[in-house]
Amino acid sequence: MTGIDALPLDGISLLLVWTAIATYLLAFIAYTIDLAQRSVPASTPQREPALVGATATMSPQNAGTQSGGTESGGTDGVRTAPAPTPRLLWARVGTSLAVLAFLFHVAGTILRGIAAGRVPWANMYEFALTGTALIVAVYLLVLRRYDLRFLGAFLIGMIVLLLGGATITFYVEVVPLMDPLKSVWLVIHVFVASLATALFAIACGLAVTQLMQTRRERRADTPSTRADGPRFLATLPTADALEALAYRFVIVGFVFWTFTLIAGAIWANDSWGRYWGFDTKEVWTFVIWVLYAGYIHARATRGWRGTRSAWLCIIGFLTVLFNFTIVNMFFKGLHAYSGLS
Repeated sequence: MTGIDALPLDGISLLLVWTAIATYLLAFIAYTIDLAQRSVPASTPQREPALVGATATMSPQNAGTQSGGTESGGTDGVRTAPAPTPRLLWARVGTSLAVLAFLFHVAGTILRGIAAGRVPWANMYEFALTGTALIVAVYLLVLRRYDLRFLGAFLIGMIVLLLGGATITFYVEVVPLMDPLKSVWLVIHVFVASLATALFAIACGLAVTQLMQTRRERRADTPSTRADGPRFLATLPTADALEALAYRFVIVGFVFWTFTLIAGAIWANDSWGRYWGFDTKEVWTFVIWVLYAGYIHARATRGWRGTRSAWLCIIGFLTVLFNFTIVNMFFKGLHAYSGLS
């Protein structure tokens, strides 16, 4: 046989993964075009739209119906048609491409697991494969409740970099599991950690957008300056709405990360006869937990809001990435399961 029929399952999986990466790249381009087309003329007053369920901020399409039930906001009695709701064609194209890429991505991940005869997250390549798939899955599910398509360029661009980089750098052929990994905790512990990472990634994207929006709002409130910066920010929710939603994602992710920490300790006791041994991976997992616990506590009780909470959220996710890449590659310890020689 020749062609795809002659490829082993892992080879087909790799082909599907590269197809997913190429499709994600097209989705990123579409989302970027969407941001460019969201720019509005400086002379046209705009209201930041609300995130459904996040805040009561008025949306542009509803602004014309709040003054006595008329369609016109003026006082001359002339009825004018409300401003048309932007169709965001390229945002829909980007989302459609992201869904298509996700299907390729999931198919490649499943075939990798079938080829290995186990769950596909036993080394760095497989963890990146599954972790990025979960980020996209959570993003697409969240779109059913919140219109976060403005995050598409950030999140899908990050997926292209992470998945593409992992496929180039971390790919290894299927090998048998090491003895400590032959446990049900491999299924539970790593999957929950991946899910927490997905939630932290979305929160990070919201925090980055919040910082940009905060700067725009501050300059708009200062008479001596003009509200410059990317014009698409005028079509996005307020900084407060973005921060509130990021906080929600962090709370849910923190619950999963707490379970990850506890499950890891139980697994360590089953494998090595102790719950905690100050292994590098264990320490960094705890550091991440402390950072996000500090973020939640400071925001809830100490009034750490605005740019300070956004930066703490971003630092937390950068620490997650550091734990996955640098710690796995360059720090020795009992958790040496990267699969790299």
